[in-house]
Amino acid sequence: MVALLGPNGAGKFTAVRLMLGLTTPTSGQVRIFGSDPRLALTRTRIGAMLQVARITETLKVREHIDLFSSYYPHPLPFAEIVRIAQLEGIEDRKFGQLSGGQKQRVLFAIALCGDPDLIFLDEPTVGLDIESRRGLWQQIRSLAARGKTVLLTTHYLEEADTLAHRIIVINKDRVVSEGTPVEIKSMSGDRQIRCNTKLSAHFLRTLPSVSSVTEDTGITTVTTRQAETVIREMLRSDETLSNLEIASPALEDAFLALTKN
Repeated sequence: MVALLGPNGAGKFTAVRLMLGLTTPTSGQVRIFGSDPRLALTRTRIGAMLQVARITETLKVREHIDLFSSYYPHPLPFAEIVRIAQLEGIEDRKFGQLSGGQKQRVLFAIALCGDPDLIFLDEPTVGLDIESRRGLWQQIRSLAARGKTVLLTTHYLEEADTLAHRIIVINKDRVVSEGTPVEIKSMSGDRQIRCNTKLSAHFLRTLPSVSSVTEDTGITTVTTRQAETVIREMLRSDETLSNLEIASPALEDAFLALTKN
């Protein structure tokens, strides 16, 4: 599960179009499964859910799934597609009569029709409520568990943090960072330690890598790059320390730091 992140105009959609064989590179090469993505044999192993996709409003959900399944040599069974995409009960409704969230699930279903080895999901949970979003997350995880590769583009950084095994951040058509969610978040730097302690701010500022100390209504907040080292020293020096919390950097903070220039 790979999340491709970047600000608007960074080149995410161009990269996806190149990997789908919808755009021809002006230089260099694009290879999917070692082959040109424009070849039919390569395309039968790929599924895509794109925000720019347009499908006929007057066809029923069932008809769309049957149509797209016919394009592939070994499609998933209809019932399996409906189950994974959570379309039970709306199979015979026309696409144009569906809510925004239901349309998203139909587009997700279409991406699965060919039982692809590589699935591109472009903003898959736009328009979904919280319950539907988390349900779709679970289905996306199950795809990865079955050995599928998923490339996810999303503006919901929580979604990328929750789902992705690896994150690639691009800015101005260049990769600026790549790693696990934990590795990416660590690039934003400091973590915050919050607690009740009798230790003075002056003492805490002398501890390794502490960049700031604030006190508010009895709660002391220590900002540091070496949280574990600082906590050990605080516990040695204050046996009464209580209500300890450690806040890790958010993916949003790292994303903004990596793409600010």
